[in-house]
This record gives sequence, C-alpha cells and structure tokens, in this order.
Amino acid sequence: MISKEPFTASERRAVLSLAVLYNFRMLGLFMVLPLIGVYGLDLVGATSALIGIALGAHGLTQVVLQVPMGWASDRVGRKPVILLGLAIFVMGSFVAAMADTIFGVIVGRLMQGGGAISAALLALAADYTRNQQRTKAIAIIGASIGVSFVIALVLGPGIAALGGLSLVFAVTGLLGLIGMTLVVWVLPAEPGLATGRDPAETVRLKQIPHAVVAPGLPALYASVLFCHLVLMAAFVVIPARLAQVIGLPADHHWAVYLGAIVLSVPGVLWALRGGRKGNNTGQILLVALGALGIGAVLAVNGAGIGAVACGLIIFFTGFNVMEATLPSLASQIAPVALRGTVMGIFSSAQFLGVFVGGSLGGILYGAGGLSALNVLFLLVLLLWLPLLWMWHRTSSFLVEAAQKQA
Repeated sequence: MISKEPFTASERRAVLSLAVLYNFRMLGLFMVLPLIGVYGLDLVGATSALIGIALGAHGLTQVVLQVPMGWASDRVGRKPVILLGLAIFVMGSFVAAMADTIFGVIVGRLMQGGGAISAALLALAADYTRNQQRTKAIAIIGASIGVSFVIALVLGPGIAALGGLSLVFAVTGLLGLIGMTLVVWVLPAEPGLATGRDPAETVRLKQIPHAVVAPGLPALYASVLFCHLVLMAAFVVIPARLAQVIGLPADHHWAVYLGAIVLSVPGVLWALRGGRKGNNTGQILLVALGALGIGAVLAVNGAGIGAVACGLIIFFTGFNVMEATLPSLASQIAPVALRGTVMGIFSSAQFLGVFVGGSLGGILYGAGGLSALNVLFLLVLLLWLPLLWMWHRTSSFLVEAAQKQA
C-alpha cells in the first residue's frame, strides 16, 4: 500500500500543498463543533433544535453538492471547482461571523457546506501522483485531518474566549482565503494527459450510475459512511463522560485527544506498511474495523481515564488506517474519466455519515443511554463486516486491474 519509492519534487510540492489546504478547511470546521452548542445559546432566537440544525447544516449541504462538484471537476478541471468552492466557503464563514441570530448562522453554515471541494481535492491528489504513490499521498492528506482536529481542540476555545463564535467564524474565513492563494500560487499546474485524464473528455450524466456501482466502490462508499457515523456517535458521548463521569475539566480534554492520536501513530504505520508485502488491503481493513469497534466501545463505556484513553488509542488507530486507505482505494479503482465523480460520491457518503452519526447518536443516547449507543455500534458492525469480508475476497483482483488501467 505504501511505496518505498520517494515522491518526485512535483509530487511532494503538490501533496504537501493539498494537505495544508485540506488542513485549513477542516480546521475551521472542527473549531466550531465543540463551541456552537455553548456560544450559540447567546444568539437571538436560539433553541436547542435550531442549534442542532446549525451544526448539521454544513454536512447536509456537503452531501448534496459533493457529487455535482466532483462531476464538474471532471468536466472543467479541478482548480476552478476548488476555487469556486473556497469562495463560497469564505462567504459563508463571514456571513456566519456577522450574524447575531441563529438563523443567520444557519444560512452561513449552509453556505460553508456549499464549498464542497473534498472530492475535487482528493481527485486532484490522485491526478498529481503516480498510481504507486497514491496511498502515501492520500495518507498524508488524511493525516492532516487528524492534525487539524487536534489543533482545533486547542485553538478553538482560546479564539472563542477572545471574540466568541463570531471571531471563530471570521478566522475560518481567513483560513479559506489563505487556501485560495495556495491554489493559485503554490499548487503546480493541473495535470492532464500525463495521468490519463484528458481535459477535453466530456463526462456525461448518464455515466454517473457507473461511478456508483463500479466493482468494489459500493463497499468503499459504505465503509467511509460507517467510519464517520461511528466517529460522530462516539464523540456525542466521550466529551461528556470525560467531564461528568471522570471529572476531567473541559479545558484539559485536548491533552487526552492529542495523546491518543500520537500514541496511535505506530499502529497506523505498522498497518499501512504491511501493505508492502502484497495486495492485502482487505486484511488491513478488517483489522482496522476491529480496532475501530473495540476502541469505540472502550472509549464510550470506560469508567476511568485509563480505559477511555486506551479506547481512544485503539479507536484512532483503526480510524486513521481507514482514513488513509479508503480514499486511496476509491481513487485507484475508479474509472479514470470519472475519478472526480467517484470521489464526490465518496465524500458525500463521508459527510452523510457525519450527519447521521451525530444526530442519531444524540437521539439514541438521550433516549436509551449507553445501552442504545452500544446497540448502534453492534448494528453498524453487523452491516459493515460482510461488506469488508467481500472486499477482502476480491481486493487483490480489483487493485491489480486498477494498476493495469493506470
């Protein structure tokens, strides 16, 4: 999965620039998540239901627009779509920053979601890199998500303490503007024929169903949905348990998350490097699923800081392996002319998991406590395991066929 061969100079520049761009965008999103439920109560017209809508509005718009914007990137190029998406994201951030009512924040959040560029970014990373380097490239970009998550948990409360939720949204907008300068001035020229994608080729709407049902892709779409569903459902509970059950002050939670992510790195590298021995992606994903499930249950049900921390380490190991592996596999086995469309569907599944996991996790926990949440984890496992088992049985053939296509 991870090639020993180093990046070329152009690949390194492109991948690092995309990782920074992805980091800036996700940093703004993550800074808002732990804050809006507290600071949003000061907004005119705020209720618990409307705060929930404001939180989920971004994910809902992402679900709707990822596929169209991924499809558009196959037609007109990646960079124009990325710049348009960032412009919408920046405008939405400043609309939310200037809002003094919950409805204004909801509008801003909806506009932020309109900057649905994840598919185009991941497709561009695949365009910039050779097939044997794509896992490494996507792994670096995926790791930037974890980095932005940790940074956001540290910076978000500090920025909000200085200027409230408005300042957090304004900083998010500024990060988006910096991202636009990276696209224009830092990213290398957009690849064309060198990576097998003809810029003059037209991707027709009738081809989109093929991007949905192409061999191997449905299992990857479902996997990224389940992965983020479990993440969001677990984090509905984990912060509250750290504060209320274990007694850890909220301003110390970042240290637990940071430590867990750092300690998960050796396990992640071990799993990914195991791919060098052959096309065993199916085995690696099955191991990652086990770690994700066990870690989530331990972290959610742990009665002490040690149990929760151990669960988080195991959980982040499985989650980060999934984050590094799933998008790389999707970009590898996608039909070349439909790569942006495929990554749009992939990103839509990801954000659907975020929305469903957060909302369903909150509803179930409120109605039935930890028992209901554990049932959700079990049901996800029962649905997910057969899909990954089937992928395991066919993964070698699919990856081999993709390499021949490239």
